[in-house]
Amino acid sequence: MEIDYFDFTFKPFEEMTPEDYEKIGFKSGLEVHQQLKTPTKLFCRCPAGHYSDHYNAEILRHMRPTLSELGEYDGTALMEFKTKKEIIYRINYDTVCTYEMDDTPPFMMSSEALDIAIEISMLYGANIVDEVHIARKQYLDGSIPTGFQRTAIVSVGGGIKYKDRTINLIQMSIEEDSCREVSDVGHRRVYITDRLGMPLIETVTYPEMRTPQEVADVNRILSRIVKSTGKVRTGIGAARQDVNVSVHGGTRIEIKGVPRIEKIPILTYNEAMRQWNLLKLRQELHNRGITPETFQARFECVTRILKKTRYQPIKDAIDKGWKVKCVVLKGFKGLLRWQTQTDTYFSREISDRVRVIACLTTLPNIVHSDSMSEQISSSEWTLLRKYMNANDNDTLVLVWGDDQDSETGAKEIIIRAHEATIGIPSETRQAHYDGTNGFERILPGPERMYPDTDLPPIRIDQERFDRIKNNLPKSFWDRILDLTTLGFSEKEAEKIATSKYYNLFNKILELQIPLNLVYKTLIELPNILRRKNMNFETLTEDNIYTIFTLYKENKIIREAINEIIKSSIANGQFVEELIPDLCSETELNNQITEALKEYSNIKIYNPEQKIQILMGLLMKKLRGRIEGKVVYQSLIKYLN
Repeated sequence: MEIDYFDFTFKPFEEMTPEDYEKIGFKSGLEVHQQLKTPTKLFCRCPAGHYSDHYNAEILRHMRPTLSELGEYDGTALMEFKTKKEIIYRINYDTVCTYEMDDTPPFMMSSEALDIAIEISMLYGANIVDEVHIARKQYLDGSIPTGFQRTAIVSVGGGIKYKDRTINLIQMSIEEDSCREVSDVGHRRVYITDRLGMPLIETVTYPEMRTPQEVADVNRILSRIVKSTGKVRTGIGAARQDVNVSVHGGTRIEIKGVPRIEKIPILTYNEAMRQWNLLKLRQELHNRGITPETFQARFECVTRILKKTRYQPIKDAIDKGWKVKCVVLKGFKGLLRWQTQTDTYFSREISDRVRVIACLTTLPNIVHSDSMSEQISSSEWTLLRKYMNANDNDTLVLVWGDDQDSETGAKEIIIRAHEATIGIPSETRQAHYDGTNGFERILPGPERMYPDTDLPPIRIDQERFDRIKNNLPKSFWDRILDLTTLGFSEKEAEKIATSKYYNLFNKILELQIPLNLVYKTLIELPNILRRKNMNFETLTEDNIYTIFTLYKENKIIREAINEIIKSSIANGQFVEELIPDLCSETELNNQITEALKEYSNIKIYNPEQKIQILMGLLMKKLRGRIEGKVVYQSLIKYLN
């Protein structure tokens, strides 16, 4: 079907409707990565979850492409080779062993991690594989030192409820995590290896989400289901999502490393807009008679012509002995100002390629004749047009760097401009915080996975299957229903249902403890303490249950619960000595007498606040040992 892309113009994000997304053929799917909470990594016995920027050594590696068995090079491998990157790995002896550096064979897969993956697959209603076959997936950006990631499919199929339909799952895999990137500047990329090898699962959905908001909604549901097991890691970087987007006539584009679910709607909106506008650009080029076959471009070194320029970036480059290359794009006049995303233009598509592949990371890295700002003087553009034999319908693009990088940059400008005559290039793109996205790398080829010969298949026998199924936790949906029936709001119920303390929560409720008190202690207090750099997990579940048992037996007061928890965290562990003795009536009367003496020695400016001042003096000494209302009543009685 021939589509006239000029028939639809994107509205601002807030004004787009489901009907608009249906008209452009918006489709989106998810690849959600979630770290599993195991003590060790997936294929070695190094500790998992021990993050530190400290390192004992550095390892330098270079990426070089090799021919496949079919005599072909992978496109991503060729792209990475063009970057001429130095890859630096920072090694901490406490968290990395020779396995991660590919110097020794892998251990057998962590049995605990595989059990968790099977459990979550069952919660999805998926079909568990009979045998887990470990494969190698090429990772060519350097984030895994071996150049591949060990991965294995655990289940296929399954789905989740969403609105009036089911979102179907393609598969769920278990795999090892990659390194954390520290920096990527010029020809040097630095990684720290503490996260490397940690077990994670990847849940892949079909592209069945029809609007950007639906993508975020489905991601939240997937996140809540896995968190409800209490067997996954939480916090920054523990869960990451890649989003796939396409429109009518476009292609599947993968946006990597979406930082927060809340960013998904604007990111997917901008990618849909980008694809639609690039297809509109292709139509405009064809209308101008510029097709893949008729496309013309060339470049020359123009350093000599610009040696007296006042444009500072180019002036600085020439002073350093760098070269300036000029690319002429025949018939492209005005098209580098063609809008692609929100406040983003086709020139950034080109600039991104130059930044990533030519490693010209200092921005700006290009300047072009379609620009409306006075960067290069009109007389200089005239000289350049004459030198390049360009007419007024052509666009000139300047790029600068050392001789090799500037030439690589000029070639990439031509490649990206030529791709515009074809449509949407297959790429992996990175999420930006402003809701737009940028080029990251060429999409890997379909042959990036192949069997791993170091590890045998793992058979999932009936005994293992039944053991996991018989201990399957209550589903997220059933938890929500139970909690809302108890009187919790939908929002509160979701927090409890996904909390690691869900089972403890229900156990404490059996003691007939007030719902609000349990919620505040197990759900709200950990977040409050975290902001004060206090770790609620210092206490075991048995410790917490003991504290609530003491409250139920009237051996401590309500206010003492938080005080005992804080004291335990400060102490490093819970001990019975931290439990305060209840205040007797005799001691209370003595304390009131002492407070009155102390009050008499204070210079008072507002006598009407006497009660508040006395209460402050008393509670400072008695907090956690007696209810405040009891102190207040005794004080009033004493004063009368």
